[in-house]
Amino acid sequence: MKKFIFPALLLASLVGSPLSYADNDSNKQHAEKSIVGQVETIKVHELGLDYLARIDTGAATTSINAKDIKVIGDESDSENMRDHLGHTVEFTSVNEKGEEARYKGKIVKVSKIRNAQGVERRYAVKMDLGWNGQHKRVNVNLRDRSKLDYKLLIGRNWLMGDYIVDVEKSDDED
Repeated sequence: MKKFIFPALLLASLVGSPLSYADNDSNKQHAEKSIVGQVETIKVHELGLDYLARIDTGAATTSINAKDIKVIGDESDSENMRDHLGHTVEFTSVNEKGEEARYKGKIVKVSKIRNAQGVERRYAVKMDLGWNGQHKRVNVNLRDRSKLDYKLLIGRNWLMGDYIVDVEKSDDED
């Protein structure tokens, strides 16, 4: 009996348990991700503006304050927003400091958004959002957020794969 116990223990120590490997893989994944708080300063490179952004894991898509939204193109008078895919949209965005910039970009998506006010459709453009020297280009939907505290809402499409949210972390800790 003793002849079999020692080799079995030796084999077990060399192979290790699958759970310990899973924990190590999980720790490696978390170590590679940056930690953001529930509010962060995000630079929208196309606009040259910084926004105090709300990080919202409940939102699928990032959303920016946009007013004076105007579609430019042949079918710009169409009532069906999906007809505008691939066309250029122009809008003005204002951050929480009142700084504003005008932007023209290609409509890459028309999203159906459900919120407390009901269901609405929004245009989305690709934008480069920066945080702590890191850049990420994601779809950003256009919405009038002028009455909201945060003019930029960061959704899961920006967070996914690169960031973990720590609700106790403040923007000043970066």
